[in-house]
Formats: sequence, structure tokens, C-alpha cells
Amino acid sequence: MPLSTRKPAGGPRQLFARSPAERVALARQQFFEEGVRPSGLVGEAVIQSWMRCTRIHADRQRVIAFDAVTPSRLHATMGRNRELLDAARQELVGMESSLAGTDCRVLLTDGQGVIVHVTEHPGTTEQPILRQTARIGVNIAESVVGTTAPGIVATTGQACTVDGAEHYFEYLRHMQCAAAPIRDVRGQLAGVLDLTVEARRFGFDAASMVALYATTIENRLMLAQSHDRLVLRFQASPALLGTPLEALAGIAPEGTVEWLNAAGARLIGGVPEAGPCDVEMLFGLDLAALLRLTRNEAAQPVRLASGLGVWLQARLQGHDGVDFSHAVGLTPAEPKTEAAESTPQQTIDAPQPASDRDGTLRGHSRKLIEDTLALHGGNISHAARQLHVSRGTLYRHLKGLRERDAD
Repeated sequence: MPLSTRKPAGGPRQLFARSPAERVALARQQFFEEGVRPSGLVGEAVIQSWMRCTRIHADRQRVIAFDAVTPSRLHATMGRNRELLDAARQELVGMESSLAGTDCRVLLTDGQGVIVHVTEHPGTTEQPILRQTARIGVNIAESVVGTTAPGIVATTGQACTVDGAEHYFEYLRHMQCAAAPIRDVRGQLAGVLDLTVEARRFGFDAASMVALYATTIENRLMLAQSHDRLVLRFQASPALLGTPLEALAGIAPEGTVEWLNAAGARLIGGVPEAGPCDVEMLFGLDLAALLRLTRNEAAQPVRLASGLGVWLQARLQGHDGVDFSHAVGLTPAEPKTEAAESTPQQTIDAPQPASDRDGTLRGHSRKLIEDTLALHGGNISHAARQLHVSRGTLYRHLKGLRERDAD
């Protein structure tokens, strides 16, 4: 439907609305009846959604069925989003506790708009539409249920709020929702966190609340996806570390900045689009210097390449999420002890040093394992205890090193 800014024929138009409901009513009249873009009456995200919906949904008056996806698709969806659900579990419990005195529901969808988690029903008020909507497996994508906050986020990747008659379908005119995106380490939309209430207003800043929890979940997800990476936490104030406002960066084994969270991108200025960016170009420290910082539990003052001073913590996260930072900088190897000699079934020859050791993160991790084994005379049990990992985990690391050597 082409839109214009022309003045309609007939009597004078009402230029100012006295309430939010009047503004939305005027916006719907302009958009759906007059073909005029209602700029200033509703947000641009809603206008764009209405434009998309007019191409898909012909009847704005129809009742939405809120059907669940097929069992096979739901099974595949839940499997694909296990990592997201694990990262979100603690925050979802916290949100449910905070909202226990309200009629709000918390919905978590995958990147395509299929609900993968919903909080328990409040059970105190009549919420006929929410009872249909808030079920695992229901698809609330824009292509299915029209304009909603989670539908817009799943389509655009941008946080938004949709209030009352801003929903495309008349059937949803008593709903209010606020949603925010959750991205993964590749920058792709991993999920959408949404707050929805029916037949009343939120009574609090739902947009800020959902954005805060979505950011925390996003940070947890990025950390969970960063095995075998050097993870940097930094901020201008050390008091912000460990909060949703902390900046995070993942450093790849070759010493390039692989990902930044939103706070990190704001502090650093983002990773250049030209290609992989060496860590020293952004952080002012090379890989070896950053690895030395892992020996300190407390944040250290660092001056970024831009000249900005920040407080930084570095954590070397090994495969299976194991943190090897406590073992960086081991003492030189000592002769094999009698105890080690007496347990040959628990000893193993360390992998031969690689000839192409080039100072990469993988090379540092390998050297750490080699030095630990040498320190304990090849005793797997003692080395695993030193590294704070299980013997099985250490065996898997050693197997991987030998497979890389064989290649």
C-alpha cells in the first residue's frame, strides 16, 4: 500500500491527540484508511511492521489461532536452543520472581519467533489471549501474528515496545509488550526476550527491564560459546565489571578479536569490517601481555590503543569451559618423583613441542599442558589436579594435541 503525506479531502484533520490511545487511533486512521504515513503518532518500527503486515495479512479483523509448530519442528527447535536456554535459566528465574506480583508473562523465543520458554501463569486475572499465546512451541513471528514487540525484534533485531492498538490485528488491541534481542558470538540473533501483559498497562519501565535481562543473557551466552578463547572483561570503572554493563571481548587462538558484546563495541569502537583485527590494534597489548594478566584475579588498569583507560580482567577459558588462568606461569619442570614413578598407569609422555610454536593462544594452551605434565613427571592425576580439571578432560586435550600433530 503506497503511503503519502498528502492532506485528505473533506473537513480539517485533527492535528493533536490528547492521549496515547487517541494518537494510535489517529495513526490507524491515517495509515489504513487514508494511506498516509502517521509519522510522529507511532514509532517508525511500528509503521514499518504495519507496512510488512499489509503485504501478508489481508484481514485485520480476523481471530488469531496461536497454533503451535509441529512436534518435529518443536523438537528440533528445543535442541538447537539448548545453549540459549542454559544461558537464560538463571535470569528467567530472577525475572519470574521480580514479576510475581504483576500479571506480566515472560516469553523467550528463538531467532525465528517460536516460544521456547514461558513463565508460569499468574492465575489472578482473566487473560484469555495470553492463555493461548504463552505456550512453548507457539510461533509468534510477525508473519504469523502480525505486529508485536517480539515479532518486530525477530524481524529487525532491534528492541521495541508495542502498545494496545499498535498491534496490527484488532484482536490484540488489549495487549502490551516490550522485547529485546539476544545475540550470539557471531552477531546473529539467537533469541528474543519479551514481557507481555493483557488488559492493563505495565506500571513500570518494561522496556528497560527486558533490555537489562536480555543483555545479561546475551553476555552469558557469549561466554558459554567461547571455549578455547581468551575472554576479556573491561570497563572504565571496575565497579561495572560483573554487571550487565561490563564490556566483553573474545580473543581467537591466533590473537585476533573474534567478538565484542554491545558494551565492548561502544568502548572500543567496534571491530573493523575489513577482516580479522589483531588484539594489539584495539587493546594496545599483544597476546602474550594479555595472557600474563590472567595471573591476576583483580582487574588491572590498561590503556587501550585509542588512549582510553579501562580496568581489565583476562580469563583463559579452555575446552569444556575450563579456566586455565590459575595455572599460567608454572615453575620449571622438576625431576620425576618417586610417587610419580610408582603410578605408571597414571603417567603419560607429554606431546612433543610443536615446531611452529608462534605465540598463538592455542600454542600457549599447549605449552601450559606440556609444562604441567613435565612438572609432575607425566602423572595425569597430579597434572589434572594442578589444572583444576578431571583426568578425562586432560586426556581429551592430549588426544586433540596428538591429532593436530598427526595432521
